[in-house]
Parts: sequence; C-alpha cells; structure tokens
Amino acid sequence: MFIDSARIYIKAGDGGNGVVSFHREKYKPSGGPDGGDGGNGGDVVFVVDEGSRTLADFRYKRHYKADSGQDGGAANCTGRSAEDLIVKVPQGTVVKDAETGRIIADLTKPGQTAVIAKGGKGGKGNQHFATPTRQIPSFAKAGDPGDEKWVLLELKLLADVGLLGFPNVGKSTLLSVVSAAKPKIADYHFTTIEPNLGVVSIPGIESFVIADIPGLIEGAHEGTGLGHEFLKHVERTKLLIHVVDVSGSEYRDPVEDFKVINEELRKYNQQLSERPQIVAANKMDVTGSEDNLKKFRDAIEPLGYKVFPISAASNQGIKELIYAAADMLKTIPDSILISEADTEVVYTAEEEKPFEVRRENNTFIVEGKWIKKLVASTNFENYESLQYFQRAIKKKGVVDELEKLGVNEGDTVKVHDWEFEYMR
Repeated sequence: MFIDSARIYIKAGDGGNGVVSFHREKYKPSGGPDGGDGGNGGDVVFVVDEGSRTLADFRYKRHYKADSGQDGGAANCTGRSAEDLIVKVPQGTVVKDAETGRIIADLTKPGQTAVIAKGGKGGKGNQHFATPTRQIPSFAKAGDPGDEKWVLLELKLLADVGLLGFPNVGKSTLLSVVSAAKPKIADYHFTTIEPNLGVVSIPGIESFVIADIPGLIEGAHEGTGLGHEFLKHVERTKLLIHVVDVSGSEYRDPVEDFKVINEELRKYNQQLSERPQIVAANKMDVTGSEDNLKKFRDAIEPLGYKVFPISAASNQGIKELIYAAADMLKTIPDSILISEADTEVVYTAEEEKPFEVRRENNTFIVEGKWIKKLVASTNFENYESLQYFQRAIKKKGVVDELEKLGVNEGDTVKVHDWEFEYMR
C-alpha cells in the first residue's frame, strides 16, 4: 500500500541525573564530594533508507522514544549516555513540525541524516558545586529533558520525469511502454490511484526515472478528485511530459484540457507552471486525430511548447518523445528537485525565552523551559540547594521581572508546581 503522509510523535531521551555522594575510604574521613554526572539522552535521528518506498510503517507505529541517559554514580562515575534512536524514512521525505508547519528537514539524498529531536544533557553531580565556602554540597542537578514534538512526514517521490494530464489520456499506457512498470490500465477514469515509478532504459540514452501521476481535473489544487494528494509528487520532477488526448474521444477540447491542467499547476505551486514541459499528443491511432493535431499545434506551439504526436497503444512516435526528454534532462540542473529550500535543514528552532512572568489576580506565575529545569534540579528541603536556586533566579533576572509587575512582600509566587511567599 502506498502511503505518502503520516503524523508521528517523537521523544528524545532525558539526561540522567547527577548524584549526591561523598568519598568514603578508611583513613580519609574528609574525602569530599564525588557524585558523578548523568549521561546524555539519546537523539532521534532520521536516516534515508534507499530500500524504503512508502510511509506505511508510520501508520502502525506512531510513537518513537529514545532511551534516557543513566544516572551518575559514586566515585565520580558518569552515567552511560543513551544510544541514538535511528528512524528510517524513504528518500524524498519532508519532515515538518506539526504545530507550526515549518520544515525541519528535507531528506533527498541516500544515507542523509538529520537530528529531529535532541536528547537532554546529563545533570551535574555534587562534585561540581564544591567551593571554598561550601565544601560539602548536598545537592546535584537533574538531567535536562529531551526534545519532544509531533511531526508530519510527507513523501514526495523523486523522479526525473513526471507524466501529467487528465484521467484516461493514456499516461499509464505510456509508462508501461517505455519502462518495465506494470501500472493498472483500464478504460475508465482514475484507474491510477497512486503514483507509479518506472525506469526508462533505451540504448543510446542515459536511463532516467519516470513517474505516472494520478489524473488531474479542474479544481485539483483545492482537493477536487485525486490531484490534491498527488500534486506534491510533481514538485520533485525535473521535466514534465504533458499527455493530452488529441483525438477528443471523450468529447473534450484538447487545447482547453492543456490550459486547464497548466492552470491547476500554477494555482498549486507557481514553480510548477515554470517547470520545463513537453507535450505528448496521444491517441493518434484514433480516426480524426490528424485534424485535431493541426489545430492543437497551432494553438500550443506558439506558446513555446514542443508537441510530439504519439500513440502509446500502437507504440507510434514513442522513440522520438523519449529521446527528446533525455536530451532535455541533460540541460536541467538537479537543484530543481527541491522546491522548499536549497539546504538540507531549513528550520532551526528559535531560542526560547528562559522564563516568562505573568500576573493572575494576586498570584505571580513564573514559567518557561529554563525555570522548569531549575526547579527539577532543586531540592527545596535542602538549605544549600535552596540558596543555589535563589541565586540562580536573581542572576537570571526573575526577581527584577517580578518587581516590575509590582510584587510585594507576602504575595504568592508560583514557579511551576511550587508556590512561595515573596520575601525581599
């Protein structure tokens, strides 16, 4: 089953906690702190797998979690860092943040990797908090949490040439003639309900990959028919072969069909309307096609398109069409394959504010990623750890922000799950 989109949850590993420990050895009554650091959590890394062709696996498994780092140990022993979680995806997968829609990575090359979620750093053991005035620190830092998010996976097939046109114009038949692909072929609309790939290998030309895209109809850019789901696959092609039923066998105007499809491309993505395109005037074996071909050429060729009369059913004109496509491919740069950006990773997370302070009635609320980590690392029942917490929030500017909002002695300050009475 061909699946080209999925929504999954990923969670990088948390960092291991630092440890409170003191050296214990005979004849060394004051060995000092020796709590080890926690290990780092594992990253979630996406890797392009050349053997994969669909996102079907992600429909059945939607949650991916990397292991957390181990806690530190006594005798300055550092906890083991976790292994990265490797997630294999097909070539051509675009990874987007589900909440913002921004692109995290565009994976187009075999073996390409991208870190999608970063593991948390291990917490520091109490050995790091010893000072001349605090020689026996009885607190350590907890490990940082790993990144977590929902992401959207979107597969855009990588092909050199894309076949497009109205339903039942002969795209699948053409693909079966020029390659070893065996798409479903029948005399009714929307026979092709998923993209098909084939390799064109003819003596005298360099082989290339061709894709048969399900038929488009007017309104495809808005989701009408099957086109909305599969137009994205055309974005990856370097060259388009626009197949038109020049015989008018279904009582449609070939010129109007050609204009409608190109307008759908323009509305969906302006880049597609500018993509190099040649025209295959198909079904030349049908009576009356010669007269229609002359009218079609008179209307289309002045627009700069080259028209090739063919009959996919009788193999007429196929060789000339394929040789022309192969010659054009030599002049088209590969950079056209990527429509979103020219770089491997096009989204970088903005630096988050360390904290935010807001007031709700008589309660002052402090929240944010940094302050949350600080709270998790603090033992509020330990005097030294509490002093460290107070110095940290003052140095970071939390106290200044509270006073700007008008905090007074005795007011309640809530820091995540903890509530304090403000004292100057």
